[in-house]
Amino acid sequence: MEKQATRDAYGQALVELGHLHDDIVVLDADLSSSTKTAGFGKAFPARFINAGIAEQNMIGMAAGLAAAGKTVFASSFAIFAVGRAFEQVRNSLAYANLNVKVCATHAGLTVGEDGGSHQAVEDIAVMRSVPNMCVVVPADGPSTKAALYRLYQRKGPAYLRLGRPAVPKIYDGEKIDFVIGKGIELRKGKDVTIIACGIMVHKSLEAAKLLAEEGIEAAVIDMHTIKPIDKELIIKQARSTGAILTVEEHNIIGGLGSAVAEVVAENHPVFVERLGIEDIFGQSAGPEELLEHYGLTIQNIIDKIHLLLNKKKELK
Repeated sequence: MEKQATRDAYGQALVELGHLHDDIVVLDADLSSSTKTAGFGKAFPARFINAGIAEQNMIGMAAGLAAAGKTVFASSFAIFAVGRAFEQVRNSLAYANLNVKVCATHAGLTVGEDGGSHQAVEDIAVMRSVPNMCVVVPADGPSTKAALYRLYQRKGPAYLRLGRPAVPKIYDGEKIDFVIGKGIELRKGKDVTIIACGIMVHKSLEAAKLLAEEGIEAAVIDMHTIKPIDKELIIKQARSTGAILTVEEHNIIGGLGSAVAEVVAENHPVFVERLGIEDIFGQSAGPEELLEHYGLTIQNIIDKIHLLLNKKKELK
């Protein structure tokens, strides 16, 4: 299966957009070879700024450029873009509702050997709590490119969450119908719904295939936009299947699972289970080793589905 890192797709799409729109300016915090903004810097040196190891300053600069009419993409590792520069993200970008896209790479456990200090497992929770902020978590390379094009068209602040390792391609880049705020139903099913984001979308699809061999029909939704979340689709799936499992490479507190549970509780209560990082920090190991250690596996998705279906049976 063909693989591509979402950060690589981001770098490629930035260059494509740069050729199409001369209002785009890209900033980076001295990590351009890792965040993949270096290609834009080479193609458009007059529109690229290396702010150095100073994320707060980078966001402040981005705000000023946006106030002057530019469309700004500002990149760093997620732990720094969200953690170190939060005050500037909140007050300089979101409060002023400026057109800056914070595109953070190396999110989640799959940063790997960099360890818990560099593994942002709470960034979705932080960013979705900020007024005016849009939060997008693409599942693969083609959807990352589509997300970037859509975010360019959408005015206002946004957070794009990207990863480090190569991940399987799910979408055909020419056919993907990517709309901010609208989830994508990748697989239909009547028994249970799996709602996933990021790298866990592919694992959810693989789990659904194995469940089908047991006679269990699981719908799979790629909820690429965490905010604004697709309430209509969540309610539709709650009504049609009566049970939902959320799957994410993020703390179960405040992320996709929390967002889905809020919608379900307020509109059509059904059984909801959340599979994610159980409110603990990461550690140093290979990406797949970490996913296995923290239970973000195909088998755990299947086990959670069985738990949900048992709950449904008990209710009857």
